[in-house]
This record gives sequence, structure tokens and C-alpha cells, in this order.
Amino acid sequence: MEQQTPQVRIVHLTVPTFAALAAGDLAAAEAASPVPLSGYLAGPDNSGVWERRRAQVEQDPADADWVTGIIWDEEQRVSVGRAGFHAKPDAAGLVEIGYAVDPAYRRRGYARAAFEALLARAAADPLVRTVRVTISPDNAASYGLVAQYGFTKVGEQWDDEDGLEIIYETDA
Repeated sequence: MEQQTPQVRIVHLTVPTFAALAAGDLAAAEAASPVPLSGYLAGPDNSGVWERRRAQVEQDPADADWVTGIIWDEEQRVSVGRAGFHAKPDAAGLVEIGYAVDPAYRRRGYARAAFEALLARAAADPLVRTVRVTISPDNAASYGLVAQYGFTKVGEQWDDEDGLEIIYETDA
């Protein structure tokens, strides 16, 4: 039996929610969030992302509708991970996708559903011309996903947090 892609939406967050998640304060994050959150989202694996997004949205509120939010399963009514762009489109029309699915919800189609939602968002915005994804060379699952959507390798970069990353891009 073929697995159906879940129905998800990316729920955008506010500075207080980003701050609480960055601090690992799940109760405060949930009090500020439009949807219930999970311990995974407030855990140490995600705190750096939330702190970057907090500072970013404080500096430029226009990024709030673009940056990392919650992957929300509409049917199950549960948070299953985080996904979004690193920022609003730059001057060249580039956006970069980032996502992470809670280990408890992996291998259920959530990464694909979030990825497709972000690609649709990029395609619908006339300011976006190019979509980028960076992937660790040993992340076969992410490469297998993006390869299905016309992404091609355009280079490599070193990320201080994640190490070597392969850069893939496609037209929006």
C-alpha cells in the first residue's frame, strides 16, 4: 500500500516563540505559539536555529513570513518538525530551504510534504527566481528527496555548525 503524503502547513512564529524555543522553555513557547509544540522543537538540536531566527526577525520583521516555522500536520493536529526559508528572497531572487523532522515522525512523508509546501510558496512569489538547498554529503535521505525536484549541484560550502555541505539549486 502506497503511503500518502500528509497534509501539512508551515506555521509562522513570533519573536517571543523563537526566544522561548531557543531557551528550551517549552511552556513559554507553547504559550506564545499558535499551535501546540513538542519537546523536540524546544530541544538542544534546534536551539541554534531558533536563536538565529529570533535575532533575524527582530532585526527585519519582513523575514517573519519566510523563516523557519513549525511543520503542522493538519489532520493529526500535531507539530512534526520545523521548516522554512533562511530569509526572504535576496536581491537575486534566491531563497534557501531548511527543514528537520522530529525523529518520532520520520519516514512518514513529512519532509516531502514540507518541502513541497515550500517549493509551492517559492513558485508563487514573483520575487523568487532560484531555490537553494544545502545538504551534508552523508545525508542520503535529503539528497534522495531534492533530486526528485530538479535540483542540481552547483558547488560546496563549509558551514561552521554542519561542516561540509553540497549546494543544490533549481529555478523557482
